[in-house]
Amino acid sequence: MSKAPVHPMHGPNRFKLGVFSANSDGGLTLTKVPERWTATWPDVLATVRMAEHYGYEFFLPIARWRGFGGETDSREWSFETFTFAAALATATEKIAIFSTVHVPMVHPVFAAKALTTIDHASNGRAGLNIVCGWNPEEFQMFGLTVVEERYAQGLEWFEIISKIYASDKPFDYEGKYYSLKQVRGLPKPVQQPRPVTLNAAFSPPGRAFAAKAADFLFTTFVEIEDGRSHVEDMTARAAKEGREVGVFTTCHVVCRPTQQEADAYYEHYTNTMGDHVAIDHYMGLKSKNSGSHDPEAYRLHRRRFAGGAGSYALVGTPRKIADDLIRMAEVGFAGTTVSFVNFREELPYFSETVLPLLRQAGLRVC
Repeated sequence: MSKAPVHPMHGPNRFKLGVFSANSDGGLTLTKVPERWTATWPDVLATVRMAEHYGYEFFLPIARWRGFGGETDSREWSFETFTFAAALATATEKIAIFSTVHVPMVHPVFAAKALTTIDHASNGRAGLNIVCGWNPEEFQMFGLTVVEERYAQGLEWFEIISKIYASDKPFDYEGKYYSLKQVRGLPKPVQQPRPVTLNAAFSPPGRAFAAKAADFLFTTFVEIEDGRSHVEDMTARAAKEGREVGVFTTCHVVCRPTQQEADAYYEHYTNTMGDHVAIDHYMGLKSKNSGSHDPEAYRLHRRRFAGGAGSYALVGTPRKIADDLIRMAEVGFAGTTVSFVNFREELPYFSETVLPLLRQAGLRVC
């Protein structure tokens, strides 16, 4: 086997970019517009190859087991993310391919083996997005309840996977959530000591988990400048663990030649054509169970949940969006994901108009 290249998440671009949620119908949107993303396999395949062509660092799926009701039941159609990543690994050559895994639903011994398989298939481009779980409706599908100390379970899960990769002989594991005998696993992953990990967290317990288990944290904010305190907080938490954790955010995009066009389309798909029953259901579940957003976001920014799961809205001209991304880099973010109403239709214009401006600003070299 050839020597593994540098993982794209550790590549030369100062501000890194990923495509998020293209494995799920609607992506991050809750809208009824006819052009909404349907996540057919040909479209997904075309999008990941397009992202690789434009130099994006990674392709990140969302893990969903059921939709959010309403007229669209958005995200009911979604591809499971280990098999999704394995299929995309052999269809690409440079871009990192992540799997998003719910800790309570996927046993760590299986997860370790599956992730290693993807890492070999991609020659060291696999990544793992660890989700400790928040949606009780999905837990019920598996006959599970949301555990009170979900991040404690997540740490045991991560510790088991790490030991499988590090150990040369079988081991027993005795914890609060897992009692395992004679655990082993070959082959080892191409990446050493393990594939790249990320975790999305806003709450203090979530960030404490990320400081121990994640190479990259994904977080949200209401205004860009608010992100500075998130970066500083995560940097300090990781330092106490003797580690470095890069901080990313996530955005949904409407990029158009004029601000008027962008604003009009954003209003159209989030408000006029928003799936408001699904929006209410989703926001209610998230605000009660996830701890993933500032409470003010639910009160002030309903359109962000319709437009992109509560993520920051990049709405405007290429220049305006590039300036927003430059500001994110200035407050300390290492990068962001982007999502669209329709990835295949909208990614080219965004890439061909915004990325050159980021290169001019010194944030990207390729």
